[in-house]
Amino acid sequence: MTWLDPNNLRKTSIKRAKIVCLVPSLTELLLDGGLLGQVVGRTKFCVHPKKLIKTIPVVGGTKNVNTQKLFSLQPDLVIANKEENTQSDIEVISQYVPVYLTDIKTLDDIIVCIKELMVYISEFKGADIVNEIKGLSIDGIFSSEKVAYLIWNDPIMAVGNDTFIHYLLTKAGLKNVFSEINRYPEVSQRDLIDKNPDYLFLSSEPYPFKAGHLKHYEEILPHTKVILVDGEMFSWYGTRILKAPDYFLQLKKTLC
Repeated sequence: MTWLDPNNLRKTSIKRAKIVCLVPSLTELLLDGGLLGQVVGRTKFCVHPKKLIKTIPVVGGTKNVNTQKLFSLQPDLVIANKEENTQSDIEVISQYVPVYLTDIKTLDDIIVCIKELMVYISEFKGADIVNEIKGLSIDGIFSSEKVAYLIWNDPIMAVGNDTFIHYLLTKAGLKNVFSEINRYPEVSQRDLIDKNPDYLFLSSEPYPFKAGHLKHYEEILPHTKVILVDGEMFSWYGTRILKAPDYFLQLKKTLC
């Protein structure tokens, strides 16, 4: 398999590299960093920035990449993520194309990722983005309220620790009631009732919670404020994260 070792990136830097990005938030990051024309492939979930993205060919989803189509684009680099893409797809792709595999759980991880990509992709304008991320003011927006964050409905799946969403919730001043469980645990309605969170966040992705779900959870959690939230604001760790502070402040006003 051909993996990119960050320690050797300077030896492999390519000018005008052709890139396929399999990570929606990083596709947006690359385009915001001036790489329109070099990003030659994306997933169907790579939907931002809306004005630019439609010109880029789709190579399937994040979990089911059409490798034949990907290889036909003859990329110099594929950007993937341990959580969003499958190991089997990455193992196949990496036999033929260098893969930069990300594992992002904190803002520091994002900064490291951008800096490494700047080394590999000479035209990537990431320095200003790094400075903006370093200047983000998210800490303590909330006041230690207890929250449960759901990403799926049947079965019910929540956000545990060791995830970027948990990191962002905690950084913003919220207490994740499922923080003792790793990753994305399957939970029951009884678990939610027993945890009795102050807030229940129903995410717009990957499961598209709607108003009907809101009513259902309000009935089983009468003392909890249940709200639909924009999943991109909690889970997209590229340039979209720069919009998170304003979103969280507005969300706090909604909850008060």
